[in-house]
Amino acid sequence: MPLNMSHTFLSGKFKVVYRYTSAMMENSQRVFSLFVILSLLHVHCQGARQTQDMKCGACRALVDEMEWEISQVDPKKMIQTGSFRINPDGSQSIREVPLARSEGHLLEMMEGICEKMKEYGERVDPSSSRTTYTRISSRDGKAMDLSNGALDSRVTAQLKFACETIVEQYEDELIEFFAHETENVKDKLCSKRTDLCDHALKMPHDEL
Repeated sequence: MPLNMSHTFLSGKFKVVYRYTSAMMENSQRVFSLFVILSLLHVHCQGARQTQDMKCGACRALVDEMEWEISQVDPKKMIQTGSFRINPDGSQSIREVPLARSEGHLLEMMEGICEKMKEYGERVDPSSSRTTYTRISSRDGKAMDLSNGALDSRVTAQLKFACETIVEQYEDELIEFFAHETENVKDKLCSKRTDLCDHALKMPHDEL
């Protein structure tokens, strides 16, 4: 084969190899970019789910603690609410309500209720990888089974902050529900009214 023909053949072969290599590199870059995007999406979704679980857990724990505090007040204790001003007809707009569910008492409870979050730990459901929060310290000082819960100061601090945020943002809703509602407050408040718990997350009905 003449030298110039050999040179042309080698040049053409080199171009083919170069183009093939370039195409492979471009495909590799595309695959890598797709992998990075999918990884970032996974991290974002995981973070969003953890935030959702935290808000939901804080709301449900808040309801538990409020209901417990209410149950500790004698239901026969009543308090007068309304205006003591005399109406034109000589009457007064005063009514008696249970002390435990009066607005003043509920507001007083809400001021310190989030401190109770330090008595909660987190538990990860192995089947769904969702995080729930459960009491790891009993109210009466008795020993509790801690096999399903882990105490972490970082987690309790985050749960307390989430609780305080809920109290601040949904104060009116909390007063409304605890002044009147007595059944399924967790589901009605945390899922249906505030949407703090996503509906796909099936939560057990905790016992006081």
